[in-house]
Order: sequence, then structure tokens, then C-alpha cells
Amino acid sequence: MARIAQQLNLTDAQKQQAKTIFQQARQTAQPVHEQLKQNRQALAEAAKAGNSDATIQQLAVKQGNLLGQMVAVRTEAFAKFYATLTPDQRTKADQLQQQFQQRRLSRQHSNG
Repeated sequence: MARIAQQLNLTDAQKQQAKTIFQQARQTAQPVHEQLKQNRQALAEAAKAGNSDATIQQLAVKQGNLLGQMVAVRTEAFAKFYATLTPDQRTKADQLQQQFQQRRLSRQHSNG
């Protein structure tokens, strides 16, 4: 967070708001993260035990729903953070996000 704060030139008030926003998101995500971990283990056990396709499908659907909840928590936190930014900071944040996505895609292509 410190690097982004520096790159966006956040004020002290914005830094505090961001800290609060992302702390709340972590607290919200923690139980979902635990459920994801437990369900991932259940999926592995179901596969090893030779459980029915229906059981594995049910666990897979649950995993997808939990992942969706995590995406929602992260996106809601980002939306709250983005709302605290000035127009210039938003422009810079958009540029940083594009750069990050480009680096991620180039890494995927080089690893794939």
C-alpha cells in the first residue's frame, strides 16, 4: 500500500481512509477465505475418495460461489478507495492498473 500511496501522492487523510477500507475488506474476507480453504480440501478429498461426479460438482459450485464472494469484497473495497481519489489520482490509478495487467498478461504468456 505504501508504494501505491506514494505513486498516487495520497494525502494523510486518504492514506487513513485506505487503511480503514482495506482493513474492513480483510475482516470481511477472512471467513470466506477460511471457507475456501476448507472447501478446497473437501474437493481434494472427494476426488481421492472416488466420490460421485454430483458430489464433486456440488463442491465445485460452492468453490465458485466463494470465489465470487471474494471478488465482490475486493471490488467493493477498490470502489470505496477509488471514490476517495481526486480526478488526477484516478487517472494515475487507471494507468497503474493497466500497467499491472499488461505485466501480468506478459508473464502468463511467457509461462504458458
